[in-house]
Amino acid sequence: MQLPYSEELNIEYLGRLFDNTSECYKFFWFKAIVAKVTEGKQEISYEELVDEMIADAWYMVTEYHLNLGPKDTLEAVVNLIKQKYSELKSCEKKTAILDLLKNTQDREINSKKRTLTYNVPYRLQSPFMPSMKGKEWNVSESNLIAKINQEQRLMYYFTALNGLSTSIIVNDDWASYINKNQEIIRGWLEYNMILYIQKRNPSVPGIADKLYPPQERKLEKVKKYWKLIIELQPVREIYGNEILTKKDISIDHFVPWSYVAHDEMWNLNPTTKSINSSKSNNLPDWEIYFERLAKQEYQSYQLMWKYDQVHKEFEKCAKEHINSDDIKYRVYRKGLEYNEFAGQLASIILPVYQSAQNCGFGSWQYQKEE
Repeated sequence: MQLPYSEELNIEYLGRLFDNTSECYKFFWFKAIVAKVTEGKQEISYEELVDEMIADAWYMVTEYHLNLGPKDTLEAVVNLIKQKYSELKSCEKKTAILDLLKNTQDREINSKKRTLTYNVPYRLQSPFMPSMKGKEWNVSESNLIAKINQEQRLMYYFTALNGLSTSIIVNDDWASYINKNQEIIRGWLEYNMILYIQKRNPSVPGIADKLYPPQERKLEKVKKYWKLIIELQPVREIYGNEILTKKDISIDHFVPWSYVAHDEMWNLNPTTKSINSSKSNNLPDWEIYFERLAKQEYQSYQLMWKYDQVHKEFEKCAKEHINSDDIKYRVYRKGLEYNEFAGQLASIILPVYQSAQNCGFGSWQYQKEE
């Protein structure tokens, strides 16, 4: 992906920012700089940038369970904050996360935040300083700042070292370039992040959808389909064994959306709003719930082939929520007995379920409130 040309700046060096990336920090540090510059800031403290990094990584770590790198410090900081502030949800608003980070007096968290600034502020710009080799980088932070501040045409320079209060000052020409080309730069950054994260999470689907906070999903067609079925025949939801009503129906992803990152019909089942909320991003116990899921799905399958109006609603859903002709044939073709239907469904869901388990998604059983 090409970055826009500039007569004033060496864009070739910018394009090499992520050439040698063994940890994720470079992506998040540069992303934070772009965010602050496009907000109109050119002098930005380490703390502001680190807080932005943590908030950006929050969803990847807590919601999507992504691995950001071997023994990744940013991932460790996010997990530490989640452990200490359990009231913060995995889908928490970014502003709430930033407010907590800005105001926390927790010494352990602030110490961990400081560790994120030891290398990346300086190493990020190494392509702009090809003359600096090997041991020249292995000096104290204050000496490194003094040395880097003597270089020409860098993206940014440093104020005197003062812990998290140290600031970078973005060069005027670079600030102008970032503002002018911000959409292309974000696209280029996102492309490189996807390549990096996919390499470290090879079995995880939908990486491109997991760089940002979860969005509201559009499941109205599927909900309408199940409401029609409920009118024709009682349907029990699979977790609490309750009879579903049209007023209290909610569509659940059996394997959490935060892992699959899609709304495929074979992974969707109706439940109640409260149970769906209780299940959250967990995996329902396979031994308890898969057979119930298969029976519920087979019930809808039978009605779909029995009633024309149900079949019409199914086809409307299929256009949006079944994106594989092979799966549609295997699971939804006419004439399947229950055992074959359940076997086909299991062969599709179980590998995805097991992969989500391997990524750390926890097992869940419904506990009815007294």
